[in-house]
Amino acid sequence: MNILVTGSGGLIGSEAAKYWLRKGCRVIGIDNNSRKKFFGDMGDVSGVVEQLLKFSKYTHCSVDIRNRDEIDAILSTELPTVILHCAAQPSHDRAASIPFEDFDTNAVGTFNLLEASRRHCRDAVFVHMSTNKVYGDAPNYLEMVETKTRYDFAEPKFARGIDETMSIDQCTHSLFGASKVAADVCAQEYGRYFDMNVGVFRGGCLTGPQHTGVKLHGFLSYIVKCAAAGIPYTIFGYKGKQVRDQIHCADVISAFEQYIESPTPGAVYNLGGCKENSASILEVIDILKNDYDLNLDYSLSDQNRVGDHICYYTDMTKFKNVYPGWKIRRSLHDIVAEIVETEVKQCV
Repeated sequence: MNILVTGSGGLIGSEAAKYWLRKGCRVIGIDNNSRKKFFGDMGDVSGVVEQLLKFSKYTHCSVDIRNRDEIDAILSTELPTVILHCAAQPSHDRAASIPFEDFDTNAVGTFNLLEASRRHCRDAVFVHMSTNKVYGDAPNYLEMVETKTRYDFAEPKFARGIDETMSIDQCTHSLFGASKVAADVCAQEYGRYFDMNVGVFRGGCLTGPQHTGVKLHGFLSYIVKCAAAGIPYTIFGYKGKQVRDQIHCADVISAFEQYIESPTPGAVYNLGGCKENSASILEVIDILKNDYDLNLDYSLSDQNRVGDHICYYTDMTKFKNVYPGWKIRRSLHDIVAEIVETEVKQCV
């Protein structure tokens, strides 16, 4: 296969590029290190790109996906058989201070890729990495129960988490969530209206040992970094009992591979660690303390982030029914162990 990966220096993009390069495929990566512009030196992915360039079948394009003409030229020249669109402005909080950059990257950049694909390689399988933030704060209006360490859904209907029937309308998203809604709906439309093999994956917390977590993005990676390096950490709202599910980047790529082998135009799937890989911030802090002797210096703020989820974990029943051979292979404790090993080494 001839695979084009946007955001090839990021967590999911780099994992995808390495996976298919090791399988002998040719990979064209698009990444202009916007992450460094968004988050400073801690977001720099140039080292990851240097690693990819060691593969003989990797070609790198330092191009901004907002540049319509350059994106069109790349797709018309390379004619990829698979497009993995992982590039984004990924921060819930950062978007408010860079609204044009956020919308142009997430919405317009996605549209540029979709239209270039339709013009030049409409038979390609197009995987769009969306986000659970398209649901905005709608999950917060579900009935909750509060325990000593977490919030959880009270209704039996949501015992397995949030599925794809949750509304993405008439709720508060943050500007990031809104720009990703625009991209999500456009991707669906190219699949449904033009009958293109476009699949939309609404990711929960995606992580792994190479995740460059920063204060405004990458919760699990950043909290481990703070615990290992002695950096003070602020928990915003909900008494630290807000819940997220974690999915390892390798499990994300295996889900993509399932879709690529048997795509459905315009399909939408939630993608996350599910309830078994869920934890609240307080529970993560306890894992770090009890299992790794890492004590986090944290404080609690009463102010929650706008549009933030109180509890979110993914119901992947729909995807598992379509692709019964897929399953999560990395547990929450496997994920934490990998990140701890990486962050502790960097602190030595």
